[in-house]
Amino acid sequence: MEKNQSVVGAICSLYDSYFDAEKKIADCIIARKEDVVDMTVAELAKASGTSDATVSRFCRRCGFKGFHQLKMSLAREVVEEKNQAVSVSNDISRKEIGQSLQNILANKVAELTETLSSISPKELEQILELLDHAGCVQVAAVGNTTPVALDFAFKLNQLGIPAVAGTIWEGQVAYTFNMKRGDVLVVISNSGTSRRLLHMIAGAKENGCKVIAIANQAESPVARVADYHIATATREKLLLGEFCFSRVSATVVVETLYLFLAVSRKGAYDSVRRHEASIAEDKDV
Repeated sequence: MEKNQSVVGAICSLYDSYFDAEKKIADCIIARKEDVVDMTVAELAKASGTSDATVSRFCRRCGFKGFHQLKMSLAREVVEEKNQAVSVSNDISRKEIGQSLQNILANKVAELTETLSSISPKELEQILELLDHAGCVQVAAVGNTTPVALDFAFKLNQLGIPAVAGTIWEGQVAYTFNMKRGDVLVVISNSGTSRRLLHMIAGAKENGCKVIAIANQAESPVARVADYHIATATREKLLLGEFCFSRVSATVVVETLYLFLAVSRKGAYDSVRRHEASIAEDKDV
């Protein structure tokens, strides 16, 4: 389990990788958090229609040593939710827009809090050093993470760090094969299982490039083969019932890297001002 990751956060990140029986346990925990805190392994197994062994295996899959540790963590989450000034749930309805906005806000704040609190300061410093001294940075993504990759490349160029990102996979992989030692590949992925991204990572590593992964699951193929991994949290499943990737947590990682580089990189502010001046004529007066 990533440092400071919650039970619900772990479930949301791993949900798509669960077996059917494990999904039953996950659904039961999400729907009955307060009840689960007082359950035994056998009681949770009965409530979810699974077995004691499946519950124990599920806890380990989530990164806990056992059911007791999972319950302790879940109990803290329940208490924290009760202490919130505003009552929230996971429901969204156009008939209750005001309450729904509070529910969305609470879940998004939880995503961002969990994402940033799980980042290792030591590893973050190493990532910043790589980006700051990179000959060129390629930011790669497929599907609905592509806008985040394009935004990151734009921000890096603003800071004076040469960066590229694309929307056509063939073009992206062609660029990867031309990268050299000292260049950096950043891949952004929800599931961390994209074969296309894995193909690009293999090509980058063959050329001696370092790879940074921004992905939900620490044990995903993409995260495992990357040199560095920043874990992103998502709670979209709580709001929609079905898994749906949230770009919010990936975007906050990009913003975080940008801000650290902006305040520490020599000449960054001048580079940003130069860029802003170049596009000033396109803005309304």
